[in-house]
Amino acid sequence: MEKIHKIGRRKTAVARVYLTEGKGDITVNKRDLASYFTTATLQYKVKQPLVMTENETTFDINVNVYGGGITGQAEAIRLALSRAMCTLNDENRGILKPEGLLTRDPRMVERKKFGQKKARKKFQFSKR
Repeated sequence: MEKIHKIGRRKTAVARVYLTEGKGDITVNKRDLASYFTTATLQYKVKQPLVMTENETTFDINVNVYGGGITGQAEAIRLALSRAMCTLNDENRGILKPEGLLTRDPRMVERKKFGQKKARKKFQFSKR
């Protein structure tokens, strides 16, 4: 098997995932998964496509991720891994799609407008 390369995005985070055959090591930005994502929920989010398709110990995964916060980065990695699982086996699509793991979440931060305090909040209005 050759190296599989997929990209996942969430908010401003971009994750590039490289899958090779191995024993289940996940490295994120040249660090171990547990040291990069310290909370259990973020580690679960990253591993979710692997657990659902029963591939936790089949592949070594190398991830380069940048931009956004740690939650956005974890969800970007999850999308990239889900896409990689689908290219590996078409039957995985039927497992991952109902859970919403193949959907790119389009929600982004709304830009701040000039003459306003924030994106929607205005400066206080004084009638007199």
